[in-house]
Amino acid sequence: MIPVFDGHNDFLLRLLRDPDRREAIWLTGEGKGHLDLPRARAGGFAGGFFAVYIASPVAHDAADYEAIMDAPPYDLPLPDLIGAEAAQPVAAAMIGHLMWMERTGTLAICRTVAEIRAAMAAGKIAAILHFEGAEAIGEDLDALHLWHAAGLRSLGPVWSRPTIFGHGVPFRFPGDPDSGPGLTAAGKRLIAECNKLKVMIDLSHLNEAGFNDVAAISDAPLVATHSNAHAVTPSTRNLTDRQLAMIAESDGLVGLNYATVFLRADGRKSTFEGWEPVLRHLDHLIAKLGEDRVGLGSDFDGATMPAGIGDAAGLPRLIEALRAHGYDEALLRKIAHENWLSLLGRTWGA
Repeated sequence: MIPVFDGHNDFLLRLLRDPDRREAIWLTGEGKGHLDLPRARAGGFAGGFFAVYIASPVAHDAADYEAIMDAPPYDLPLPDLIGAEAAQPVAAAMIGHLMWMERTGTLAICRTVAEIRAAMAAGKIAAILHFEGAEAIGEDLDALHLWHAAGLRSLGPVWSRPTIFGHGVPFRFPGDPDSGPGLTAAGKRLIAECNKLKVMIDLSHLNEAGFNDVAAISDAPLVATHSNAHAVTPSTRNLTDRQLAMIAESDGLVGLNYATVFLRADGRKSTFEGWEPVLRHLDHLIAKLGEDRVGLGSDFDGATMPAGIGDAAGLPRLIEALRAHGYDEALLRKIAHENWLSLLGRTWGA
């Protein structure tokens, strides 16, 4: 079984919403969601980026969103900005859950590539602490140093709603990422400070102007942890060929997002049978980025999955589909984990 190192999951949000049952949710598994320890081991899920995400209050019409996103075209309003005072206790709670997972002996929070390799060799899940949106950081950036001391090594300035640092893309199909202004002055300082701390910058939710600002400021490889190809699926969340060229030029990486809404050419959220959308996106990403700059970024526990993958236990089926498509063993290993570890080495320097 080829180990998989994954660019994004939202598992910590499940623990946040049901903290009294976290042993059952993580250690023994209940078959709910997409990720737990038994299914990770069954599928060869060796580790990845565990996201801290601050959820917006549920809108009164949130139940309609699923149906709207399954019947394009759509253009959904973004939630309001959330301030650091509200976000920081939530972030602390989610990091506490990740630290509890480490205390069980089944997972290691990793700060270097050497620690990732050691955890994988020891049979532990190798976890990177990641922020999906920088709401838990104030304009003075002091909290960035606090979270870095707690293990933060990857950060996306925005999810989709705006932050004091920049603007994310809306939930729109069809659409493109050119959807608003770029980074704020505080956002530009955030990128520069992340560079100093060797915190990886994630571009997956950032709009085009913000993407351009990061490219102009950052001295690190450009990375989108869980994004797909706009040329295949014209969603605002997917990357244009121009953006892919910039990522390739920086020796960066894109992690393929398994979310159906970003894979299907018709932009629908419903699951699908077969592998054609997955293969089209991967083929396009490899053609534009090269074999050394493409990885996997599942979005487990944060999106609807293709039927063939289902959950973490289905990762061997994905690998087999890529093998049947003609990807050789060397390329499979690169996509599954080697490219991510190489990218992190280039970014962190260790």
